[in-house]
Amino acid sequence: MKKQASPAKRSTTRPKPAPGYHHGELQEALIAASEAILAEQGAEGFTLREAARRAGVSPAAPSHHFGNAPGLLTEVAIRGYDALADALREAASGKQGPRDKLHAQGLAYVEFALSHPGRFQMMFANKRLVADDARLRQASRAAGHAFEIVVAELVGSTPKQAKTAAAAAWSTVHGFAKLALEDKFGSVKTDGGRREIMMTLDQVLNYLWPVSGARR
Repeated sequence: MKKQASPAKRSTTRPKPAPGYHHGELQEALIAASEAILAEQGAEGFTLREAARRAGVSPAAPSHHFGNAPGLLTEVAIRGYDALADALREAASGKQGPRDKLHAQGLAYVEFALSHPGRFQMMFANKRLVADDARLRQASRAAGHAFEIVVAELVGSTPKQAKTAAAAAWSTVHGFAKLALEDKFGSVKTDGGRREIMMTLDQVLNYLWPVSGARR
């Protein structure tokens, strides 16, 4: 008499990703889908169900990997801060004097906001994110630190004063970016409007931190 196979043990692991996806690939697909929704519809148009639909997985899949909507959006925000920090560091790296570096960073900051409006707005939508997430705080500080390094070189003061001056610089370009996204300086939906916005920004930055040879 054949020995019957013992019943399969109940699995205690998380559900497997949909066919065709590895664990990491599914996470990337959900993040990409979320960023696409934010770019098209803004924060108000985002839902976990729509992110899952675009990624081609079950509605429950995002929860398995990110816990809930704030968890997924926090990952999007972290990557946004990482990309912004890279853009600010790159902008400063090709310049010589601190004024030129800060000017270039201001342009890069607003250009980032115009290029990724949904992601940019989500980065600062604290009520939609896991506000006490350690990685989110670290990513945000890294972006701010990119300003602090250049401002410290410019003002040549104590670390506390440099931090205050960096906050002023960040507030200036962030406020401009927010107004620009509301079409206060031109339409963000046309190439001509975006050029007008960046020309206005260049004039504002030259007034505050004129680059070499610029007229005030």
